[in-house]
Amino acid sequence: MPFRNLTGAPGRSLPQKFDRRKFLFSYAPDWLLTIVLAAAFLFLDSIDGFKREFSVSDSSYGLTLFPSYAIHERVPDALLYAIAFLAPLLLMWLINFATIRVWWDSHNSALGLVLSLSLAGAFTQAIKVTVGRPRPDLLDRCNPDSGVVDPPYGLSSVAICHQSDRHIINDGFRSFPSGHSSLSFAGLTFLSLYIAGKLHLFDTRGHAPKAWIAGLPLFGAALIAVTRTMDNRHHWHDVIAGSFLGIVTAYFAYRQYFPSLESEFAHLPYGPRTQHLEGTHGRPAPGLPYYQRSRGSESGDADVELLHDTVRRDEPHRAEAWERASSLEGGPHSVEDSILPISRPLS
Repeated sequence: MPFRNLTGAPGRSLPQKFDRRKFLFSYAPDWLLTIVLAAAFLFLDSIDGFKREFSVSDSSYGLTLFPSYAIHERVPDALLYAIAFLAPLLLMWLINFATIRVWWDSHNSALGLVLSLSLAGAFTQAIKVTVGRPRPDLLDRCNPDSGVVDPPYGLSSVAICHQSDRHIINDGFRSFPSGHSSLSFAGLTFLSLYIAGKLHLFDTRGHAPKAWIAGLPLFGAALIAVTRTMDNRHHWHDVIAGSFLGIVTAYFAYRQYFPSLESEFAHLPYGPRTQHLEGTHGRPAPGLPYYQRSRGSESGDADVELLHDTVRRDEPHRAEAWERASSLEGGPHSVEDSILPISRPLS
């Protein structure tokens, strides 16, 4: 079965009155925001940032336990991006194709995932360069003189370091919070929520297999977070804080484009928010699925939700999906005649 187009039926073309550019550009601010946040993530990574003072006799940093600087990380950046972004994106598109096959679901899942990752990345980097907490392997990076001690009644600064690589020493003061933890949980928690919605995990019936399937991405994110302590890159509280940040941004991003997991229509995306896509004489363009405001609405314009198999945004506690009645191709005669509830939840 092919993907449904904007009319909700395969193979049907869009009406002449439909403004495709207006529809696509209505989500330009969302994509622009994610690009700006991603740019902020890259920019913040390139600045020096604050470098907190430290003690050379603190066993958390070395000289007592000697945690070494791991040149080869267990999860390098390239692998992290593949696990946190590419894998969830491809899996969500595959799940969509195997279940509801609504192309708008593909758009919402991609946009939500990118928003989650960009928010987590920007917040993480901003906190890192502001806090300037030393990593556990700082002294191995710092390469101070042998036998160096803290000044009387004080702490040491980066001035004692002889590390010639600027990136290595700057990165040594970016322990809090863990970026690997926040990004892995931002991407994989979003995937977990997406799977939970498609499986109707919170349908009050209780399904242990569904819970395990939906929770597997979280297990993967937790493993990535643990490797940061194994590589001496982070303290345990850095990992906890980063993980929490990633979970929060993932839930926030998911709820922008998908209904509550407790909804009867949790397997469907929110419909496009574009309004005023009317045809002639103020009526919706022929062939487009839609619903209208109730009678007596202050606005005379139709509130058009494109797409067969999407969820209304204005009823968060009673989400419903609607499609245009096939017998009303010429336009609605009444609100009651113009809408038809559809899309039962997946079993």
